[in-house]
Amino acid sequence: MSGRIARRIRVFGRVQGVGFRPYVHRTATALGLDGWVSNVDGHVEVSVCGPAETVRALVAGIRAPVPPLAVVRHVVVGDEHGDRTPVGRGFTVRPSRARPCDGPREVPPDAAVCDACLRELFDPADRRYRYPFVNCADCGPRATLIEDLPYDRVRTTMRRFPLCPACAAEYADPADRRFHAEPLACPACGPHLTWSDLTGEKALRAAVAAVAAGGVIAVKGLGGFQLVCDATSAEAVSELRRRKHRPDKPFAVMVRDLATARRLAYIGRTERDVLTSPAHPVVLLRARGVHEPAGDRRRTRARAVRLAPQVQPGTRRAGLFLPTTALHHLLLRGLDRPLIVTSGNLAGEPIAVDDDEARRALGAVADGFLTHDRPIHARYDDSVVHVLGRRSLTLRRARGYAPAPLALPVPAPLSLAGAGAQLKHTFTLAEHDRAHIGTHTGDLASAATHEAFRASFADLSRLTGIRPRAVAHDLHPGYLSTQWARGLPVERRIAVQHHHAHVAAVAAEHALAEPFVGVAYDGLGAGDDGTLWGGEVLVADLAGYRRVGRFARAPLPGGEAAVRRPTRMALGYLHGLEALGAPRPAAWQARPFTDRLDARETETVCRMVERGVNCPRASSAGRLFDAVAGLLGLGDTVSYEGQAAVALESAAGGLRTGALPWRLTRTDGLWVYDPAPTLTALLEGVADDVAVGRLAAAFHSTVAEVTAALVERAVAAGAPRTVCLGGGCFQNRRLLTDVERLLRAQDLRVLTGHAVPVNDAGISYGQVAVASALLAREKER
Repeated sequence: MSGRIARRIRVFGRVQGVGFRPYVHRTATALGLDGWVSNVDGHVEVSVCGPAETVRALVAGIRAPVPPLAVVRHVVVGDEHGDRTPVGRGFTVRPSRARPCDGPREVPPDAAVCDACLRELFDPADRRYRYPFVNCADCGPRATLIEDLPYDRVRTTMRRFPLCPACAAEYADPADRRFHAEPLACPACGPHLTWSDLTGEKALRAAVAAVAAGGVIAVKGLGGFQLVCDATSAEAVSELRRRKHRPDKPFAVMVRDLATARRLAYIGRTERDVLTSPAHPVVLLRARGVHEPAGDRRRTRARAVRLAPQVQPGTRRAGLFLPTTALHHLLLRGLDRPLIVTSGNLAGEPIAVDDDEARRALGAVADGFLTHDRPIHARYDDSVVHVLGRRSLTLRRARGYAPAPLALPVPAPLSLAGAGAQLKHTFTLAEHDRAHIGTHTGDLASAATHEAFRASFADLSRLTGIRPRAVAHDLHPGYLSTQWARGLPVERRIAVQHHHAHVAAVAAEHALAEPFVGVAYDGLGAGDDGTLWGGEVLVADLAGYRRVGRFARAPLPGGEAAVRRPTRMALGYLHGLEALGAPRPAAWQARPFTDRLDARETETVCRMVERGVNCPRASSAGRLFDAVAGLLGLGDTVSYEGQAAVALESAAGGLRTGALPWRLTRTDGLWVYDPAPTLTALLEGVADDVAVGRLAAAFHSTVAEVTAALVERAVAAGAPRTVCLGGGCFQNRRLLTDVERLLRAQDLRVLTGHAVPVNDAGISYGQVAVASALLAREKER
């Protein structure tokens, strides 16, 4: 027994639901060690005894684990006392133990079905041949079925399905990849498909036939119902738009494999890696728009494929993703064509997760329901990312990513909640140096969405063990998230300015606790001076900021009505732009634009602006993009937030042009961009029949130059040389690329969001980053 040591090892991170206990068991057994491994609350504990060098080898293996879905964040090694580790009895997996949380708990995200399971799915000799719920320790549902921690089958929605002898044998076999795989199932003991009164393979065939005939079906996916139809059929896509009340917003398209994706879009190495990652997000890609070249056809030996034009109106990009579950693979094999796979909801409502709820909400949308008897515990929509060079930038952080935690550069002295914004809503729970961003909720406009947010918050709070003692919220009193925060039973409520939260989210993601310049461009947010902001340059750190630059203010005629009507926003700029010295466009210069509008509406809007009736003023970059889109005839009305800006970016395409005239002025101690010269030049271009694409490209170049000039003046006055770019306008790839290029030409360090969305979905993370820094500063005093 000499030379033997006994150690207790506690492992924190994404270590439950990812095959971590089987990995430790295999490693320890191979090393000839005695002991056990167990899930305890939200972490893993190991008790081990053996030669000192061999025990150290196990610890090293635990710090750098093999399981592909595991993330080890913290390992604590201590002495094991007494006879807790039996000697000479080998290494075992002990039953999980639930006890009060004494460390960080982490909920593993869902993962797409792995290659090993796919081989079984399509192997006629395998007992899981064509079984829609095949999974193993390396893939499958996690966050969507976990009801409590520690992670065991009895605390998931799979507890309703007792294992058959064959599955029980796999579950107990340390050499099997399904060893302690909690969602384990097979046709004999697991969930089954249904379609009306059909079950199993018959149900699947009926669903395939319905889509092939041009129908729209509702499919129960991992985190909620999805609406599915043929993406190559103009009639089917148009009918889905009509039924779903979604006239313009592009749909996501699921394709059978990477080869099909390449026939629809241009895919580089980074795009490929993101598409095939375990998260399988929707990736926005540059669409080919035409049939594949002959060379591609010869290489892939597949027919050309084209999406219906109704799939992605107004944009040059296609949102593609690969099948996430075995059921999706079966549908795509059966139909052999790209499929629209979009959220199973009506516009503005949360996605349906319960069968009865789905039939009520989607009964008028779907021609049939392909469902199953495995309950969905937590609602998760599909994640959306895009790629810029070698970087992937998250636009919606949901299935596959949420609710995995992110680091906070300043640890929170109190447990915190970030209430988020109103649009693209998320919430965040934070404790110590970890922040869990909840899944994408959507727009808090309806009672159903608000209730979905409240339920999701309560569930994640219970699972992570985080009971907030403080809440950070937006300044805007009308946001439902702010009103919710005011009713939360906490010790502290901390109001965080919207645009400070945007740039703080970027800084925090990059572990930046030092001062920086923040550029926040978005639609609207409440400023600290009682006005609406949206085109802001701040000198900030996580705890505070001062405003050093902005865009000129313009009225929003009719408030929300101006957001939905880019032409109305354009009239606001033409007739009510803040007077800064540069002459506004004259009436005769605006005539090519105003002549195509309804005369009565134009007169009404002008009167509203002149009298200041229901015309809140905003210094908004997003609303300026809307106005320019309206001036250029790229959409008089929009049906979703950001549509006009998407059309403007699409019109610019890859054209490279010089900037339009622009002007900065000094007002109230701030540098202010006066767009009057820019708008005049645009109107002159329209009158001279300059191509819309050329004018759109020139406007993008202008905003990039203006941004560089605003930052240059801030730095010249002593601001830091690190710049954080946040806000929904920086989802615009062209704007982001041009601004980064010009700022780096000034030898500045430029950061933007990657894992955290730059749009309002990142606000809640920024709020907790700010609140943590403020509370920490108070504690130091």
